[in-house]
Amino acid sequence: MRTTRRALPAALAAGALLLAGCGGDGPPSTAAAPPAERCIGDFDPAADYVPDTGGVQDAEGFTLSDERSYQVLTVEQPYPGGSPESYVLVRCGAPDPELTGDLADAPRIEVPVRSLYSASTTHLPMLEEVGALGVLTGVADGGLVTSPAVNERLEAGTTTAYAAGGTVDTESVVAADPDVLVTGGYDDAAYPVLREAGVPVLADSEWLEPTPLGRAEWVKVFGALTGRQEEAAQAYERVKDAYEGTRALAEGAEPVEVLPGSTYEGTWYVPGGGSYLSRLLADAGGTTAWADDPSTGSLPVPLEEVVAEAGDAPVWLVTDDWATTADALAADPRYAELAALRDGGLWTSAKVVGPGGGSDFYERGVARPDLVLADLVHVLHPELLPEHGTTFYRPVPQG
Repeated sequence: MRTTRRALPAALAAGALLLAGCGGDGPPSTAAAPPAERCIGDFDPAADYVPDTGGVQDAEGFTLSDERSYQVLTVEQPYPGGSPESYVLVRCGAPDPELTGDLADAPRIEVPVRSLYSASTTHLPMLEEVGALGVLTGVADGGLVTSPAVNERLEAGTTTAYAAGGTVDTESVVAADPDVLVTGGYDDAAYPVLREAGVPVLADSEWLEPTPLGRAEWVKVFGALTGRQEEAAQAYERVKDAYEGTRALAEGAEPVEVLPGSTYEGTWYVPGGGSYLSRLLADAGGTTAWADDPSTGSLPVPLEEVVAEAGDAPVWLVTDDWATTADALAADPRYAELAALRDGGLWTSAKVVGPGGGSDFYERGVARPDLVLADLVHVLHPELLPEHGTTFYRPVPQG
């Protein structure tokens, strides 16, 4: 069972035929059929084919409703300002369910999927966590990938890039015919075109979650898509247990003031007090000058105000790939006014950078907030985790 193909627009049809005839230069072919043990061999309408894994605990942006042979995934806000979207994930070998109301016209996707296109690098570690990286046949921009396993797939041609430069190559996506394209939580003019051509487009907007554990729980979406619900639930429980253990370790520590971020085109963007990063810092025993602001996004602040409000903060956390403090000063000489730069308190999350410049902090850090939190506790309260070897953060030495 697969979403019914509709007539392609002429340009797409021509492009698809052209790409299909290009042999090894075209996109990877659709992966093999799902393993037999993950499909239903002899359907019994009274049997439960969807495992009970405890539901959704911390994420606010999606729900999963379990039925006997299918799940209904609802994404509350597929992109900023978007209305809820539901998808019916039907187990391979089960009949197409007869649904009414809003679900009557909801997209149907047969699972486990055999071929998945991903619009965000945050999806990649989630596929790895559930042991389903083999279904990954497309990534938006291979230059942003840090995962060695995915880079090997890109080099081998089993995974291809379909949106280099940020523009979706609709012709190549249609020619590749993936079972699903998972978005990065943004709308795109290409998505209606792909849907019209019969390519299921499913929204993943984990970046809108305000909490680290809420973002990490989106691994359950990939568990549902790949028929690995139990593996996803177990992976999430491991992350949650580790995160909560580290948070408890730092709970009684005196908060350390942190200066987060750096300037972009002359303006400093700091996380609001209700944001994902502020939650991480608070759980690690840190605070910022903007912790009382309820904003869940970033706040634009002039550098002069940053210096006045947080120039004496002993720790400065950035995402810039600076080798030494000289690189920071070259980016903006006014950074010399910051105490953390002068006193050895500058840390960057760019410890691991991929061949094309992508940051593992942005890729794996979403799926593994427990590792991010452990890094932050080590930075802010080294006495609590003195032997911890950081995963994402490294100090920026004087230079």
